[in-house]
Amino acid sequence: MIRIAICDDEKNIRTYLSSLVRKQNIECEITEYASTDEYLSDQKEHDLLFLDIEMKSVASGMDGMSMAKQIRATELTKQPIIIFVTGYEKYVYDAFDVGAFQYLLKPIDEQRFAQVFRRAAEQIISEAEQQKKTLVIQYANTSKAIPLDHIYYLESQSHKVVIHMKEEELEYYAKLGDLEEELQGQFFRIHKGYLVNLACIDEYNKTEVTLVNGDKLLISKYKYPDFVKAYLRYMQ
Repeated sequence: MIRIAICDDEKNIRTYLSSLVRKQNIECEITEYASTDEYLSDQKEHDLLFLDIEMKSVASGMDGMSMAKQIRATELTKQPIIIFVTGYEKYVYDAFDVGAFQYLLKPIDEQRFAQVFRRAAEQIISEAEQQKKTLVIQYANTSKAIPLDHIYYLESQSHKVVIHMKEEELEYYAKLGDLEEELQGQFFRIHKGYLVNLACIDEYNKTEVTLVNGDKLLISKYKYPDFVKAYLRYMQ
């Protein structure tokens, strides 16, 4: 599912872009916005943003380019791919200054749209697949991507999570329950304090799990039956 935002003050343009998206045979969720203020106040994450450069908000006076700069300056939210929609070629170079993926000139050519959209969708899907293989955390005011195969297990300590890795240990603010949901499939919560990488298990019994690095972790008797099922399913 690709989450798409269309931000343009012309309703007919929004409607046309929405119709073109639906013709691409890719599962999408489309949200339309009539102003920059409307988009920013929604605070919804999107994978792809079609943005009218010249559009201005009545309330703030912010145009599409200013909104793009604000989005790019925000570090802690998901950065969408931006495709600018404009009636003037003079904005093209400005578009790339804010890391725009591409631009579309009005009136929008359907074939050109299909080409640009396909490349954007391929990038989004590729990044999503890569995301499944990494754990992205906010650490020291930056986003840090940790390959899942580098992680032995995660341990809950008060309001923090300690990531036990092959090279180091890393501690940051998080909830083990949220990580359990995010990493399900390759990781299993064997105890209220431990989320274990199933790929790193050497052996186990009803009371403990031994990892390939020699660490031994307690396993809850209540978790054991489901753990065995999850582990065998993963190994298959």
